[in-house]
Amino acid sequence: MISLYSLKPAFQNWLRPVAIGLHARGISANQVTIAALLLALATGGLLALWPKPTILLALPPVLLLRMALNALDGMLAREFQRPTPLGALLNEVGDVVADAALYLPLALIPGISASLVMLLVLLAVLSEFCGVLAVQIGASRRYDGPMGKSDRALLLGAIGLLLGVGVPAGFWLAAVLSLACGLLCLTCFNRLRAALRELK
Repeated sequence: MISLYSLKPAFQNWLRPVAIGLHARGISANQVTIAALLLALATGGLLALWPKPTILLALPPVLLLRMALNALDGMLAREFQRPTPLGALLNEVGDVVADAALYLPLALIPGISASLVMLLVLLAVLSEFCGVLAVQIGASRRYDGPMGKSDRALLLGAIGLLLGVGVPAGFWLAAVLSLACGLLCLTCFNRLRAALRELK
């Protein structure tokens, strides 16, 4: 299934000089992971304290920076340092917490369905759980789409941009969020199915 995750190698190649520079300065993969989490928590806190559409203009650049940091921590761990159990835990837990911190405050924005936002976050957590669950049965960590972490970031960044520039929330937003929830359900199914197929 098509997903932005397939573009990750090209994105990493573009970021490789940055990774080399971070490694040369003694910055660890875990430090980058924590920085990405703190960025998400700070932005989510800002959105929760000032739930206004204009504040959502912060979402696109923050989500892009978070994607870059997520790519960099993996590159640092695999290519320049050594993956650690702590790093694996920080990466998985940090992604789930960061998603919740960034997306849940959207429920406070006037005109946005709080129930759809909460359902989106719940399904996002479930999709990551399905990806990790594959490892539990002996398969590889699954990142199948169509609504992986990068796809969610692109979608929510676009929504934040549209609302931030003054596009009123309405039926279109409820439809988009509903579609995203449906695609997340499909993502969960695809990850579990791919894990079982891998074992065969």
